[in-house]
Amino acid sequence: MNPSSHMYQYTQYPYLYYPKSTARANEFNYFETYNRQQVIHGQATWTTGGQVTKCGIPWSTNNYMTVAVGENSPYHCGEALKVRNPANGREVIATIVDEVRGFPNNRINLHRRAFETLGVNLDQGNLNVEIIPSPDLEEERWGKYLLELVQTAYRGFDVSDYRAVSKTEISANRIKETFDYELHRAQEELKIRGNVVYNPETDRVISLNLAEV
Repeated sequence: MNPSSHMYQYTQYPYLYYPKSTARANEFNYFETYNRQQVIHGQATWTTGGQVTKCGIPWSTNNYMTVAVGENSPYHCGEALKVRNPANGREVIATIVDEVRGFPNNRINLHRRAFETLGVNLDQGNLNVEIIPSPDLEEERWGKYLLELVQTAYRGFDVSDYRAVSKTEISANRIKETFDYELHRAQEELKIRGNVVYNPETDRVISLNLAEV
């Protein structure tokens, strides 16, 4: 397959913003920051969701990469949780859309699609997971943003895995971040590479692109 025939290019989007980070690109190591994120060991179950949620956010949000947490947990509606399957290293970033009475802080209920994205069979029912809560996802915001673009551009595919590849300071006002995404649908698999170039002073997007690799 010719990668150039399946490339999505986005340039000069002055209206796309993210909250400005207090850390300059040359003042922290991206991957060291990632490794310092708090990890909570817990368990995940799965659900098909419902029409009504306590957060007022539908389970279909973020292409069904959604999750319910305990109603007394420190996590809040609309926040993101990174959930990792330590058995195979697969991860998913899920949006909190519902709350469950009686759940402890280390127990979550993922939508079925998010549960499957962790590389396990639904028959398993219960999965040991590692939970990395927001706001420690701040340094990965571009990876999550590109993830949403991938899900939009490749409808019908599930994102089974993604990882940060590099972060490069092109100039004083340009940073480039690269991420790889693994997609699957039935017997078909794709690997998509996403790049975003942005101004670290304003967090304004300069260019975006997705390409099959």
